Amino acid sequence: MIIKSSTALRNNYNEFSDLAKKTGEPIFITKNGEGDTVIMSLDEYERREQALKLRTKLLHAEQQKINGETMSLDEAMEQVMDGLQDE
Repeated sequence: MIIKSSTALRNNYNEFSDLAKKTGEPIFITKNGEGDTVIMSLDEYERREQALKLRTKLLHAEQQKINGETMSLDEAMEQVMDGLQDE
């Protein structure tokens, strides 16, 4: 975990940007000795957002499975074929 002060960020922004890109880790910024902000590289942020979206989809699919809201491959293929015939 990388922790830096807001004063250090203000005085050395380029160093922080390079560090975030190099490590791929979030950098925790403190203000008056208390946690205040987190910065990270844009690439790492996008990776985390994609991972969260995937986890949400997997959780939804798992909940459907638990609730019995799934169908067999044959049932799915039948629905697809019916949809194609309607066109």
